[in-house]
Amino acid sequence: MLIAVTSRDGREINQHFGHAERFLIYEVDGGDARLVDERKIERYCTGESDHSQRAHILSSIAGALVGCRALVCAQIGPGPLMELERLGLEAFTADGPIKATLVELAKVL
Repeated sequence: MLIAVTSRDGREINQHFGHAERFLIYEVDGGDARLVDERKIERYCTGESDHSQRAHILSSIAGALVGCRALVCAQIGPGPLMELERLGLEAFTADGPIKATLVELAKVL
């Protein structure tokens, strides 16, 4: 299964959803997770106080996640979380090493 991750350094899940400018896409199979793609996106958070006008960005982000079973990030606000779920994507918050975290998450998906 494919799982998207937000990461500043490519090793740890350590980036807020709204600050991400890319998703790392991992194929998780059994006890292994391997990087298979990187998808660039428009950053959701721009410093504006009203994110409600950014729904089109969430739709674009959801498009970048097509084929992924889930998204894992360090943090995500309630608005983007609800919108991604409405679009059919499960989002999880976690921190720590990417591969080990994804292998554990895959056990419950």
